[in-house]
Amino acid sequence: MSTPEQEIEYRQHRFRPPAGATEIFLVRHGESMPQRVSEPFDLVNGQADPDLAPEGREHAARVGERLMSERIDALYVTTLRRTVQTAAPLAEKLGLTPAVEPGLREIHLGEWENGLFRKNSADGHPLIERLWTEQRWSVLPGAEDDEAFGERIRAALTRIAEAHPDQRVAVFTHGGVIGEVFAQASATPERFAFLGADNGSVSHLVIHGGRWIIRRFNDTSHLAMPLG
Repeated sequence: MSTPEQEIEYRQHRFRPPAGATEIFLVRHGESMPQRVSEPFDLVNGQADPDLAPEGREHAARVGERLMSERIDALYVTTLRRTVQTAAPLAEKLGLTPAVEPGLREIHLGEWENGLFRKNSADGHPLIERLWTEQRWSVLPGAEDDEAFGERIRAALTRIAEAHPDQRVAVFTHGGVIGEVFAQASATPERFAFLGADNGSVSHLVIHGGRWIIRRFNDTSHLAMPLG
């Protein structure tokens, strides 16, 4: 004969954020305009500030379609306009005004800013191999220190999480930032392990106190779906 305790069922349950946690959707901006040596990008505090390319505007529209059905309580962008332009369709659909978080701007590439990183990568510059081997941005002349970059990102996300307990936030940011966030969240020794998030991709992080919980990385399913 079974006892009442033996009849209790212990089910598996779907993940639920802990009380007081903040869910953050990290969206990489849409594709930006191609770099031409004859037409340097505008600069904001020494960083390249290109517009979205036509393909990037489609990425932005698809992100808006993807996230409009989620419960989003706030939107954040960086100081660089490609994030503002990517956030615009979702902001219009939700009736939200994005806040600017300067701490989530892209890594500063020093002397390789203004599109030179793209050119030197395509040309096979020897520093590119060293960058990937050592997994340090600071091998580039004048580039931002890797540890300082990581600290400013952690500080910025901590500010956002503390401002939005029990809420969901969409943060429109950059590939280098997303890579650093997920390297920190996973505690991987491979600092560049999560570089390469696609333009217009959505990644999902839960922050609860000092704990960063990875839920999803580089979701691009919405980029292949028809608009509307």
